[in-house]
Amino acid sequence: MTHGAFQVPLPINEPVRPYGPGSPEKLAIKAELARQAAEVIEIPLIIDGEEVRTGTTQTVVMPHAHRHKLAIVHLAGAKEAARACEAASRARHDWERLPWQERAAVMLRAGELLTTTWRDRINASTMLGQSKTVHQAEIDSACEAIDFLRFNAAFAGRLYAEQPQSSPGLWNRLEHRPLDGFVFAITPFNFTSIAINLPTAPVLMGNTCIWKPATTSVLSNWHSMKMLEAAGLPPGVINFLPGPGALVGDMVLSDKRLAGVHFTGSTGTFNGIWNTVAKNLGHYGQYPRLVGETGGKDFIFAHPSADVPALCVAMLRGAFEYQGQKCSAASRAYIPKSIWKEVQERLRAMLAEVKMGDVCDFTNFVGAVIDKKSYAQQKNAIAAAAASPDAKVLFGGKCSDETGWFVEPTVIEAKDPKYATMCTELFGPVLTVHVYADGKLQQALESAATGSEYALTGAVFCEDRLALTPMIDALRFAAGNFYVNDKPTGAVVGQQPFGGSRMSGTNDKAGSILNLMRWVSPRTIKETFVPPRQWRYAFLGEA
Repeated sequence: MTHGAFQVPLPINEPVRPYGPGSPEKLAIKAELARQAAEVIEIPLIIDGEEVRTGTTQTVVMPHAHRHKLAIVHLAGAKEAARACEAASRARHDWERLPWQERAAVMLRAGELLTTTWRDRINASTMLGQSKTVHQAEIDSACEAIDFLRFNAAFAGRLYAEQPQSSPGLWNRLEHRPLDGFVFAITPFNFTSIAINLPTAPVLMGNTCIWKPATTSVLSNWHSMKMLEAAGLPPGVINFLPGPGALVGDMVLSDKRLAGVHFTGSTGTFNGIWNTVAKNLGHYGQYPRLVGETGGKDFIFAHPSADVPALCVAMLRGAFEYQGQKCSAASRAYIPKSIWKEVQERLRAMLAEVKMGDVCDFTNFVGAVIDKKSYAQQKNAIAAAAASPDAKVLFGGKCSDETGWFVEPTVIEAKDPKYATMCTELFGPVLTVHVYADGKLQQALESAATGSEYALTGAVFCEDRLALTPMIDALRFAAGNFYVNDKPTGAVVGQQPFGGSRMSGTNDKAGSILNLMRWVSPRTIKETFVPPRQWRYAFLGEA
């Protein structure tokens, strides 16, 4: 065994490639897109390093061309889930005893593979399987994923270096042990980087994991799992288990060795997990750590002094990049009447230039929503607004599922700040605007602060510094990630730790040391060099 106070390489945020006309990266990604689109692959489970084919399968398609098949994925059931629990439990012994720098080296190598030879493969699979433009894929499945792998390794080094003081004659130490069991990582469709981070963050800290990916993102997640194996991840440390939540989740959550859940997804699903864990509490060998990032009804609030061109760009990008399918996407906006006419005109002009379609056509700004269920939800909400006396569809609103699940970027004006689409999460390309009277700023702020059960992201646009500080204070508990004169999306690892409270999750801040602290169970060790050899204290003596 080697000895030393090891420091990982200083992490730096991965630069975003521009994919400009004729650039080498653009030519390379187009070639990889064509290669992947021309094949249909088979995706098995991976349990204890072995590929497992159950025969119960589901087809993976392109959301923007839903007749185009990409893969056939095998689905796990209760039997495979039980087997994965055993595999994770067996692998824990050797993995948690491995020196931390060796675990970090696996993550750093994975980050380097993603930076170089695996970048196009995972970006292309994200584009095709999740209908992301090349820019959205690049900032997600390349840059953010690389940042998670690199920065987490550095955060782990900082955490392990956190040690208590020692008095003369003794030595106090703090051991940052992994949790006493395995972690269940349940990942969403919308970010490949999150799908990579949720299993690897606990694993970095010595835990083993069962990873249940969303079926709608399983193509990129499969390639990510194979990349981790190529980086040297041992068998059983992460067990890849696509399958229905009712079968996989119920089995894993009922296992007494469950030590934690790392989750990103809907609030309803996380509530169900919490309830299941509560019901099983007397069965577990420990209290499971529950870490979840869930829904959002994220806002943009404009002051009368707002920079209108910057506000409109933030509204368009914040609401419609990746079809509004970001946890952080702006879905409600509060605009003062004095600037509403100019905002409306600028937004109309910009949206007229936005193209929607196949993400392999790089002139398109938006693709399709993820599946038929999401398409129906967006379409129904838009139709309801068009028919309501309390709302008006200003821009967009067209929907077509003929070739793909396309929903046009849509702006709704709501007379009532409590109108349904101002409060209900749609997770699609629908932005609802409420226009408030300039003299009712405080009432509008109160509506923004209390108008949703969520508290994930929010933004204010204001050039008046004297007005800005009270606005920030009024919205203090309305968002865990708060932006001033910027869109409420695009948190960067190591710069803006991500997470919200209320019904948006446990706010354990992915992309920071705070998240890694949830995956360790510290042990304090006190060693006394010369212990006392008699029981009497000095105060017992009399003069």
